[in-house]
Amino acid sequence: MQAAMKEDGLRTRLHCLLFGMAAWLAAATPASAFIAYVSNEKGNTVSVIDTNSWAVTKTIKVGQRPRGIEFTRDGKLVFVAVGDDDSIQVIDVAKQEVVDTLPSGPDPELFALDPDGKLLYVANENDNTVTIIDVEKRARLGEIQVGVEPEGMAISPDGKILINTSETTNMAHFIDTATRQIVANVLVDARPRFAEFKRDKSEVWVSSEIGGTVSVIDPEKREVTDKISFQIPGLRSEAIQPVGIGMTKDGKTAFVALGPANRVAVVDATSHKVTKYLLVGQRVWHMAFTPDEKYLLVTNGVSNDVSVIDVAAQKVIKTIQVGELPWGITIAQP
Repeated sequence: MQAAMKEDGLRTRLHCLLFGMAAWLAAATPASAFIAYVSNEKGNTVSVIDTNSWAVTKTIKVGQRPRGIEFTRDGKLVFVAVGDDDSIQVIDVAKQEVVDTLPSGPDPELFALDPDGKLLYVANENDNTVTIIDVEKRARLGEIQVGVEPEGMAISPDGKILINTSETTNMAHFIDTATRQIVANVLVDARPRFAEFKRDKSEVWVSSEIGGTVSVIDPEKREVTDKISFQIPGLRSEAIQPVGIGMTKDGKTAFVALGPANRVAVVDATSHKVTKYLLVGQRVWHMAFTPDEKYLLVTNGVSNDVSVIDVAAQKVIKTIQVGELPWGITIAQP
């Protein structure tokens, strides 16, 4: 009887130990591992980050001044805009090397893929145009004349409207993708850098670096309905420069990179109120969520690193050293 009771007690302790170890391993290991590609503007490289180990696993040599970067819809290729080479380079994810080049205009910076992944719209900063590229044919289909120094690019979830922001004209241009014509010009604050649609297409947000605001635009009325401003104790207003924007799929929470303020603002995307500021690396620029939205990775240009933000906890949990002057980032499943 006593021997049986001892054996039962041993089994219970063993089960508890195994359960505890399993729980610890689940907490210590990300639920899914993803791959991030980071463009290093001054290093002329792309850093590959494994989100399982939170480490750089490969550094890929690319052209001069890489900035805008994005995976293709199937995750097999990565496009990177190499501004000083006036082209879009194509990285094969399996080979982890540049395998092709797409034609663009002078000094491509940011670009957007249409929802089907068939067309690439590229902002060419030096000639005030948006180039349209057929991805499969690797051919340029045409150009759209926009404002001075175009940069930000966003496409509506249904693919019908393309937004381009022009830094010097201080406008968000609404482009009909069917006719390839500008249908509206919305004035925003100084030096608009980035545009982001809500998934339900109810709003498009445009960051203004020098203006220090994010303009909330109604895409149907094509007018600014609200402006988000930022105040950080101890920092001068001119040091707070909104650039990259990331928004959760449910449209409830947004994150805004504030450049040399070295902060990411957490914003209630319904009320448009800032709820928190997260201290990150120096000169935070662009960002990307992991597909499960557990983490948000942001590039810090001056400190040459990437900060990892736990989205639910809203705190920075890791810093990863990358190449020189990290600028853009894109993430897909391995």
